[in-house]
Amino acid sequence: MRKAALLYNPASGGRGRRRKNELEAALAFLRGAGVEADLVPTESQDHAGNETRRAIDAGCDTIFACGGDGTIHNILQVLALTPVALAIFPMGTANALAHDIGLPQNLMDAAKSALRAVSRRIALGCVRYTNAEGNRASKYFVVAAGVGVDAHLFYKLHSGTKQRMGMGAYYAKAWNLWFTYPMPRFAAEFVETGSNAIRRAEVTELLSVRIRNFGGIVQELAPGASLERDDMRLILCQTASRLTYLAYVARCVLRRHWEIPGIDLAYGKKVSCEYLPSSAMREQPKIYVEADGELMGTLPIEITMVPNALTLLAPPR
Repeated sequence: MRKAALLYNPASGGRGRRRKNELEAALAFLRGAGVEADLVPTESQDHAGNETRRAIDAGCDTIFACGGDGTIHNILQVLALTPVALAIFPMGTANALAHDIGLPQNLMDAAKSALRAVSRRIALGCVRYTNAEGNRASKYFVVAAGVGVDAHLFYKLHSGTKQRMGMGAYYAKAWNLWFTYPMPRFAAEFVETGSNAIRRAEVTELLSVRIRNFGGIVQELAPGASLERDDMRLILCQTASRLTYLAYVARCVLRRHWEIPGIDLAYGKKVSCEYLPSSAMREQPKIYVEADGELMGTLPIEITMVPNALTLLAPPR
């Protein structure tokens, strides 16, 4: 690491001035270690992308995402398929990727870890979806993408809600929305890793997961998922039973290997989802897709894997 830009979202994670002081101390540490580094505040998703491009053009070999998974997601769209490395200072509400790679949550410890980090070239997921204007668009993701229940919550709970409401009120609102969601079914089609056979299913939720450890009480959401692999771990929920969903969450919290009827796990490199042929748009609600906790758009969608797509700085395994 010779030259780095530290992209910082002032709204990420709260704790305003205290977090800014911690970040400036970490910046001073990097500079003291001989790294030419600058702190760059960002104001929006587009602004983060523009500042990332500007830093690359200025010769930066490393971009620090100073925030949560949303900040990482924004920067990722520019770093994908380039040799420039992504480093992380975990400062957001959700730091799933930082938990998965074993990064310290303390910023000064994370700065020390960055100097000892090793470069890992990893695959990225790519989701192609229909945006709000009805056009086809695509985004990369590194943690997970979801179609159905969880994406509907992101649609209802707009960006910034956590900061305005606080996490307690946010979760209470999410709980209420989850119990009132109508659980519409949609069609999923994929080919399992190592097979040429096409599998089809009618599901109420589909998750494409790339990491093993999400942190918190629900750590291993998709057993077998790993950034070391070039495929994704698919969770296919063929049930509309909320009790079955809760049973699966309990399985994750207790770290058991129970089989939950109606919820299947598979590996795949490509999956597509669309409305059921018998369902007209006027007869059912729109079904949404999210990636890394950011609302993307609606069906139809296609998720694929892009190998060798990102250089990630992570603590030695």
